[in-house]
Amino acid sequence: MRWSDWEPVYAGILEDMGYDRDADEDCVRILKAVTLNSDLVDEDEAAGFFSSTATVFGAAPCLEDDIRSVPPTGTLISAGSATGRLMAAGITPGVVVTDLDGDVEAQIAASAAGALTFIHAHGDNMDAVREHAGRFRGPVVLTTQSAPDNIVSDYGGFTDGDRAVCIAQEFGAREVLLEGFDFGNPMPKDGSDPDVKLRKLAWAERIIGSLEGVSIRRV
Repeated sequence: MRWSDWEPVYAGILEDMGYDRDADEDCVRILKAVTLNSDLVDEDEAAGFFSSTATVFGAAPCLEDDIRSVPPTGTLISAGSATGRLMAAGITPGVVVTDLDGDVEAQIAASAAGALTFIHAHGDNMDAVREHAGRFRGPVVLTTQSAPDNIVSDYGGFTDGDRAVCIAQEFGAREVLLEGFDFGNPMPKDGSDPDVKLRKLAWAERIIGSLEGVSIRRV
């Protein structure tokens, strides 16, 4: 999803959730500053990590059951919080999409093992960006939900999960399997308001449902 398609969706999210676009853009500036020495890759290099099929792993409670019931296929893409649970199940993703929430150490370990990491900046994760973004040693793409610039991309998406699906589509996936996705039953998380999480997941479900040119199947 390119910026021209994403911007009106983003405007709707800002209005609905009460988020501040200026804060999102402030966080982008922090992200760029702390990744000056990171292995930033361009779109051509990133494209080499993707194939025409992909499995995107979300962090819903059903993740482990989904993995057991349907074997993952194609490019293995982890939404940030799912990464530690995937690696505990013996799966190292080839791509991680994260706003640096959840088990960040597992995400850094996946990066050290060669995973491509899409690190996302938004107004609520400035502290995490300062603390962790510069620690990833594998290839990195910087992302924002606001306007992209020359080294910060925007492929659409609001949560790690739906952003991962948007990224898969952008890089050529035409079939995407969703494992660990349950839009009505998020994994409980310390310090997270479950009502806010459900509102975020409603947006995620809507965004995934709007994507064209890709067949999406949920376990």
